[in-house]
Amino acid sequence: MKGDTAYSTTGEQQKQQGKLWDSVKTTAFILGTGGLMFAAFRNSVTWHLQKFWGASGDFWQAQWERTHHLLGGNEWSIFLLGTAVVPTLVYWCFNGLLMVADVTGKPNFITRYRIQLGKNDPWRGHPCRQELPTFHWFLMELCIFILLEEILFYYSHRLVHHPLLYKSIHKQHHEWTAPVGVVSLYAHPVEHGLSNMLPVLVGPIILGSHVASIMVWLCLAILATSISHCGYHLPFLPSPEFHDFHHLRFNQCYGVLGVLDRLHGTDTLFKQTKAYERHCVLLSLTPLTESIPDSPKKAK
Repeated sequence: MKGDTAYSTTGEQQKQQGKLWDSVKTTAFILGTGGLMFAAFRNSVTWHLQKFWGASGDFWQAQWERTHHLLGGNEWSIFLLGTAVVPTLVYWCFNGLLMVADVTGKPNFITRYRIQLGKNDPWRGHPCRQELPTFHWFLMELCIFILLEEILFYYSHRLVHHPLLYKSIHKQHHEWTAPVGVVSLYAHPVEHGLSNMLPVLVGPIILGSHVASIMVWLCLAILATSISHCGYHLPFLPSPEFHDFHHLRFNQCYGVLGVLDRLHGTDTLFKQTKAYERHCVLLSLTPLTESIPDSPKKAK
């Protein structure tokens, strides 16, 4: 019995050594062939590379100088851009596309190349199924949707307020310091995807929600952002004072509910204003600008 075990162990070792030797030979063949080809065509390859660089080198040099100037020559910023920011963008752009394929099963020109069929298939459920979700489940979904939207919108909104992004992206939305409802979705395409759509859609995607739940949630989200931008504090509707103040001051009130603003202290100036006192549901027909008027301005 022991002899059989020893024989089996020896056989496995020999098999592993054989596989290792095969891998070494394959590697040597690839490297050797590549080296010979490079040596044979070195002059031709070098000539083509030099020709390509001669045609595009000035362009890339100009872009690098532009980036260098934009960052003010700050070595830390330039180093972090090259070693952290750009590689991170490459990571998320590539894997983000594959994540979309995993979640939705589309586009087909990617999903048809899946190695392990039946694995990592779309996990979003059957949104168009005949049975509606229960009311209790929809309420739970709604709570999760609101929580995820608050987190994702707050941080993505603060991100587009960064000086490197504000001027080229978010400034378009802030052209309206006194917003109106129709401009609630007026934004740069990058901001629209990152800060308007993503926070609203992540919840339904994760939970695999029914299309009826998604429909109600999207309608509520559109109404909420329209009210926040409408410029009217109407009776019996949610208060728009919070986001209206954001358009007035730019650096306050980034979120939807105000929870993360309170946590991060980005509502301190708002709390010192009459707008904060008026930030409630109006339960009468008397405008809050009349019942809680602004403080009279001091004479100069």
